[in-house]
Amino acid sequence: MVKGISGGQKKRLTTGELLVGSARVLFMDEISTGLDSATTYQIIKYLRDSTHALDGTTIISLLQPAPETYELFDDVILISEGQIVYQGPREYAADFFAAMGFRCPERKNVADFLQEVLSKKDQQQYWCQYDYPYQFVSVTKFAEAFKTFVIGKRLHDDLDRPYNRKHNHPAALSTSNYGVKRLEILKSSFQWQRLLMKRNSFIYVFKFIQLLLVALITMTVFFRTTMHHDSVDDGIIYLGALYFAIVMILFNGFTEVSMLVAKLPVLYKHRDLHFYPPWAYTLPSWLLSIPTSLIESGMWTLVTYYVVGYDPQFTRFLGQFLLLFFLHQTSLALFRVMASLGRNMIVANTFGSFALLVVMILGGFIITKESIPVWWIWGYWISPMMYAQNAISVNEFHGHSWSKPFADQNITLGEAVLTGYGLFKEKYWFWIGVGALLGYTIVLNALFTLFLTILNPIGNMQAVVSKDAIRNKESRRSDRVALELRSYLHSNSLNGLKLKEQKGMVLPFQPLSMCFKNINYYVDVPEELKKQGIAEDRLQLLVDVTGAFRPGVLTALVGVSGAGKTTLMDVLAGRKTGGLIEGSISISGYPKNQETFTRISGYCEQNDVHSPCLTVIESLLYSACLRLPSHVNDDTQRAFVEEVMELVELNPLSGALVGLPGVNGLSTEQRKRADNRVHHPSAKY
Repeated sequence: MVKGISGGQKKRLTTGELLVGSARVLFMDEISTGLDSATTYQIIKYLRDSTHALDGTTIISLLQPAPETYELFDDVILISEGQIVYQGPREYAADFFAAMGFRCPERKNVADFLQEVLSKKDQQQYWCQYDYPYQFVSVTKFAEAFKTFVIGKRLHDDLDRPYNRKHNHPAALSTSNYGVKRLEILKSSFQWQRLLMKRNSFIYVFKFIQLLLVALITMTVFFRTTMHHDSVDDGIIYLGALYFAIVMILFNGFTEVSMLVAKLPVLYKHRDLHFYPPWAYTLPSWLLSIPTSLIESGMWTLVTYYVVGYDPQFTRFLGQFLLLFFLHQTSLALFRVMASLGRNMIVANTFGSFALLVVMILGGFIITKESIPVWWIWGYWISPMMYAQNAISVNEFHGHSWSKPFADQNITLGEAVLTGYGLFKEKYWFWIGVGALLGYTIVLNALFTLFLTILNPIGNMQAVVSKDAIRNKESRRSDRVALELRSYLHSNSLNGLKLKEQKGMVLPFQPLSMCFKNINYYVDVPEELKKQGIAEDRLQLLVDVTGAFRPGVLTALVGVSGAGKTTLMDVLAGRKTGGLIEGSISISGYPKNQETFTRISGYCEQNDVHSPCLTVIESLLYSACLRLPSHVNDDTQRAFVEEVMELVELNPLSGALVGLPGVNGLSTEQRKRADNRVHHPSAKY
């Protein structure tokens, strides 16, 4: 598929994924993110009607609901700084704060009022007891006052009263962990993974072509006209060819690491929601990997076996094919274990590379068995490559081409090659190798299932600075830095505006206007849509869009999810690298040059991208260091960064690690605040 769905459409998909089930209790976290108000209203209205009709339990977390959406709720829980400020009927929420001296204006959205009245910056505007001087009321005081409020007392009494279980029917509670029978789960999972393989067919085709090209190169290196069967030295060359085949098949499973790590968030989500047990994923993935192993091992054997000049017996050909097949299965299982154990691309790749290194070094070819130190000999016996190397070598050197007697000894030339290189010469080692690789495949897939069952995503590791530390830091802040910055701004201001004696600081920038005319944007129609009857080769996402952005004007781009808002902004900002763009874009009358335009523009993405290992303040300082003019010194940069952090209320999170989206670190709303630019571009998106 060429074009995916938008962020808002993904949010609707996530909501629909839960609604199609028969859940009696729904926990829905910020489902309005990325949705337009009309869609949010329709979803909440459906949830309210179904909750009332089915007597269900629904808890929805919303950041800033519209007034009509807020009116749909029965109860409201207001939480701040980890404390419950209000919990009870929606219509009494404003009355509680009115009793505390804060009144919601008539035309004010109550949901906005409930959030702003707890903010130190916005609370004072709602103070209504003019006979008394205003003093900031902390969240803790609100929480304590709620306990004495009539709703709080009623809630306390209800919680103290034991619940009568006679009112519940035994069938109301679920007695099974999963919604359908195991066979149905396995069947659905098999079909789902087969569809994913079809969607990712390009990756598998690329792997096949890559392996085919390497096999063709191998043919030219180990060509049968230069390969002989007359001496031990000739046998060593064949051992090298066999070792190279083993390494290529082993390495070809490394792509499982990145593919599985990308799937892990979905697998953990399905596991935690009890869609299916982990074995219902690992078993179909194992079964579906068998055809790819057959193709890859068969392709390598067919292309290289007779051209290289291995023993011409057909049974030897089948033996090598069988060995490479089981080796490929072992390789896939090994790297799946590494991915499920690492759970992170960097960690999993490190584990996978280390596993490859150990398996190759202790496999018996790079370092022979006799040369391995005693304290490392255990690694030789547990290396899958050792069993593969011995088995495939025994299969080759017990063939007819190597049955010549060797010197005056009572052994064949093939046995002499095996003995001379420290390999086992007994014929039964072929079946030992096959059995060992099969055993490794089973054990590693079992470990893969175990790790998916017991391990969770890498946890949240935050280092949040306390509020007291922030206050102390602010009190020690140098007034000299602020004065220096104001002096710099005053001397470099392009419009000659005088800076007022205030805490806020604004960096000067060149006002620019942007005009765009007849913008059309096309993408190739996906094959899936063509199969549904769409005859066009291109899909038009923007149609003759014309407009202008003027300096000093804050413009809102409004539309339902999937309307093309992100597409238009990407086109104007020059972030679209695919598709066809038509039309003209000019900056202050000049044609837009993307190389220079990027320098004076800032783009706050819908999906926030940050370095996960940096803290919030480190991310902003790094951006300021790279984007602010070079004559702004470090102290001035830091002063401005701290002003930006205070503006977007990031001070309590200054020492928190950003982390990975949906895994650890900052929340979605905090990431969006951290994405504010600190270099004051002429155009912001």
